[in-house]
Amino acid sequence: MTSGSVTSGRDDLAALYQDLHRHPEPPFGEVRTARIAAGRLRAAGFDVATGIGGTGVAGALRNGDGPTVLLRADMDALPLLEKTGLPYASTVTAADEQGERVPLMHACGHDMHVACLVGAAERLARTRARWRGTVLAVFQPAEEIAAGARAMLDDGLYERFGAPDIAVAQHVFPHPAGTLLLHPGQVVGATENLEVRLFGRGTHGAQPERGVDPVVLAAAVIMRVQTIVAREVAPADRAVITVARVRAGHKENVIPDEAVLTLNLRALTGEVMRTLLSAVERVVNAEAAASGAPRPPRIRPLSSYPVLRNDPDATARLGEAFTRRFGSARVAALDPMLGGEDFGLFGEAAGVPSVFWGLGATDPARLAEGDAPGNHSPEFAPVIEPTLPTGVEALTTAARTFLGTP
Repeated sequence: MTSGSVTSGRDDLAALYQDLHRHPEPPFGEVRTARIAAGRLRAAGFDVATGIGGTGVAGALRNGDGPTVLLRADMDALPLLEKTGLPYASTVTAADEQGERVPLMHACGHDMHVACLVGAAERLARTRARWRGTVLAVFQPAEEIAAGARAMLDDGLYERFGAPDIAVAQHVFPHPAGTLLLHPGQVVGATENLEVRLFGRGTHGAQPERGVDPVVLAAAVIMRVQTIVAREVAPADRAVITVARVRAGHKENVIPDEAVLTLNLRALTGEVMRTLLSAVERVVNAEAAASGAPRPPRIRPLSSYPVLRNDPDATARLGEAFTRRFGSARVAALDPMLGGEDFGLFGEAAGVPSVFWGLGATDPARLAEGDAPGNHSPEFAPVIEPTLPTGVEALTTAARTFLGTP
């Protein structure tokens, strides 16, 4: 490949990334993104299937006998109003689960993940003389609601393409752009998302004594659950409880019948997560009883993410490959985090190792200033250079590390 064609390839992927960023789609609504990914895989010579688990895409490139390496990218966006000020910023809106119109943006970098996997798949297709085996490129829907990986597996991903021998994936983080971050063992904790429906008795705002105010009850629950981590979890055990959404009422002079809270619980271990779930249930029921609620609250699970662990041997092997390819200055340790991630299900379902690494995506100068936005911020967006070419090369390097050699 000539220098000019390398530049041309980078420009093409940068344009793809900007296009994806400009057109975010919600979980299980990634129709346009899936169509683009499938088209690029077919053009590269992959055997492609679409509509897996809803909007999932997978493509296999078979190149003789050897291992199968699964490379995953997630595709969905978040309901946030973008505030990056970028010329390719999203102005897209979509209906949420309540039918309300909400803005969408790629605030977690899934657009970068898709562009990197497209680039890696195309590069692996061009360099088939250097490896043997099968590359299985998976574009997963609905990671943000912890449903996409399971949906693809339940819809027969492995029955169609065969199970992999290893699964790998990367994720952009607010670290210096062009760096790679690895950690053996546990890297992401468990997450549980809950809907808590609190019941009151509606009445006129001027006659509160005739009713039971679920808004006051909700306020009591919100404040009380914040004490769970502070007083029921050991300081050495990391955990977070966030009340992410509160909905109640429609008019200022009416005390409503109910209030609905959405809770996000995160813990590094399953044991601590069980403590959080038990405590939330106890607090919610106790506060409802204390408020004289006419009926018990309803706690409904929305989604959950399992603990994500990297296979130690595979991680060490990949870390050595990254160091050889990028140099030790660009490979660092990834601190275990309280984020949610369903990627581990791909390895778990096949009974094979998996490795998940971080891809630095933030301008180092902005990090030095101390105001760099993180994932899920309306101001978060990876810098294209050197994030995109590094991500492409990292996926390509990972695939070649675990594929067979001629």
